[in-house]
Amino acid sequence: MPAMMRAAVFVEPGRIELADKPIPDVGPNDALIRITTTTICGTDVHILKGEYPVEKGLTVGHEPVGVIEKLGSAVKGYQEGQRVIAGAICPNFNSYAAQDGAPSQDGSYLAASGRCGCHGYKLTAGWRFGNLIDGTQAEYVLVPDAEGNLAPIPDGLTDEQVLMCPDIMSTGFKGAENANIRIGDTVIVFAQGPIGLCATAGAKLLGATTIIAVDGNDERLAVSKKMGADVTLNFKNVDVVSEVMKLTGGKGVDGAIEALGTQATFESAFRCLRPGGTLSSLGVYSTDLKIPLDAFGAGLGDHRINTALCPGGKERMRRLMNVVASERVDLGVLVTHQYKLDDIVAAYDLFANQRDGVLKIAIKP
Repeated sequence: MPAMMRAAVFVEPGRIELADKPIPDVGPNDALIRITTTTICGTDVHILKGEYPVEKGLTVGHEPVGVIEKLGSAVKGYQEGQRVIAGAICPNFNSYAAQDGAPSQDGSYLAASGRCGCHGYKLTAGWRFGNLIDGTQAEYVLVPDAEGNLAPIPDGLTDEQVLMCPDIMSTGFKGAENANIRIGDTVIVFAQGPIGLCATAGAKLLGATTIIAVDGNDERLAVSKKMGADVTLNFKNVDVVSEVMKLTGGKGVDGAIEALGTQATFESAFRCLRPGGTLSSLGVYSTDLKIPLDAFGAGLGDHRINTALCPGGKERMRRLMNVVASERVDLGVLVTHQYKLDDIVAAYDLFANQRDGVLKIAIKP
């Protein structure tokens, strides 16, 4: 009998449950990681709800912090027992897209069910954990192309301090990078969930001097102040677009970051932009998007729309952990709850329904 482990698997829309699965075999380019901490992402909730299709029985999750249990024979530069993380996006770096400057992309499409509205295909990119292969909400995870994807955790950093690096921090910072922020810019960030909060922190690090954070939750807006927001707007209390135009003297913002994935936030972000400004889109969308003609200026506004997938790879992870170690940003405050892996169904219920001030949950096998 193969050795077994506990894992959270997708059963059907509305059901993610614990199951026993065999511990994966290790190929020459792989590494088996014993998970010490992982977490639940908003994308996992899309999977839970059936809004993003994955195979039944797949282990979900894509944010690993752990210890190398076993190394493949071809993996160099690491050792068993070493504390590591791997990016949520773990491409093989051999695809045409990766070789052409988009390292988070494998450049491939797979046949998809009609549920995702993808006309028979969905872009898989380099997102494999919890999408194409078994993910991280388990006692063990197999990391493919380990030499390019594993990053050692610096001494002195806790699991909770680096838990945001594999996805949330990398994605949020990429949103800020994609907003083409320059020193002295005014930037607005729509939605202050974990990714939006990281985008706010990234905008400050890049030199924005007026950062406007938008959300409907005052507790999250208070956290955004800690992340670097200068102005907070609760969309339940003010007309955000009108308020932004007042704050900018009618000019609009230099960059707008959309971190939720809805038509309403996408459109509002567009309406806040100055001519020549950049909209950085981070949301995972469930339906087609429409660009508002007036805000778009009928195509005459010199606007840019940049989309992003979480950058992965060991160099990206090294840089992010350097930021954490430098204490220029403290993302440990985003970990608001801790659950055992055995209680992950309850953790999903809490996270999906956004109760008790939850931001991120540390899941401990």
